[in-house]
Amino acid sequence: MTTLVFIESADGKIKKTSLEAVAYAHAMGGLVVAIALGTIDKPELDAVGKYGATKVLHAADTKLDHPVIQVYASVLIQAMEQESADNLILANSSLGTPVAAKVAVKTGASFASNVVELPTTTSGFVVKRSIYTGKAFSFVEMKSAKKVIAIKKNAAELKETGAAVSTVPFTPVLNDADFNTKILSTEKASTEISLPEANIVVSGGRGLKGPEHWGMLEELAKTLHAATGCSKPVSDMGWRPHHEHVGQTGVKVAPQLYIAIGISGAIQHLAGVNSSKCIVVINKDADAPFFKAADYGIVGDAFEVVPKLIAAIKASK
Repeated sequence: MTTLVFIESADGKIKKTSLEAVAYAHAMGGLVVAIALGTIDKPELDAVGKYGATKVLHAADTKLDHPVIQVYASVLIQAMEQESADNLILANSSLGTPVAAKVAVKTGASFASNVVELPTTTSGFVVKRSIYTGKAFSFVEMKSAKKVIAIKKNAAELKETGAAVSTVPFTPVLNDADFNTKILSTEKASTEISLPEANIVVSGGRGLKGPEHWGMLEELAKTLHAATGCSKPVSDMGWRPHHEHVGQTGVKVAPQLYIAIGISGAIQHLAGVNSSKCIVVINKDADAPFFKAADYGIVGDAFEVVPKLIAAIKASK
């Protein structure tokens, strides 16, 4: 069995969620071939082998620097045919999921997104999916010979199991007709750590009373090497940029640690964070709904608690 893994990157660096996809494919067994598109730093590609890939295909054509769904799908299908791969694994993301769906349609493969565990094969090929914004799970049997699986963040343990591998040039046939979508501009978040990729996220809500008080939240995030987020009302009022809005209609996150400061915990916000491994809530309202979803909670004034928390973290280092 050969499994192809699609590697996503940003600014020449491979995304952590794609390394998790490699680790997931390795845990499934068989040969794992990774494929990366566009301009990516070579040391990044070589390091993919540490997580279980036996080969890395690199389609380095600069036309592939900008993601176009139908183009990427076409390249992945060509790679699957070349490598005789029956499976395609990739991250469940704003890019990975539509590409996966396109590949599945064109190849007749079974497709499952938001997959959270390795498949069970005792009775067919069954995957576990997160549904209803993480409130429930469904078990789906994938019956086609070819399978496309988009895994949710943290679905696979990221651990080094192999060694660095050399990259192999891959030259797909690019059809000009596929480039019927043109990316006019790309606006990137100015934060150092990408919110969807972050292992730790520190978010603030209306309890911080105004944008002038965000300095302590940013200091906490910097101390923890975390990304910053916010609730929808905060971004709507212009206190924070919209790309930091975490929730059902904003960015959905699944970090190892999510710290919510001054956020009441509306259901729309919870839907965007309930896949977090650990949730810590700081709120002076003991009846705030967020405490029901929290693993740990502190009932107290954020303006008193957060500075003490920062001091304690710095002291522990």
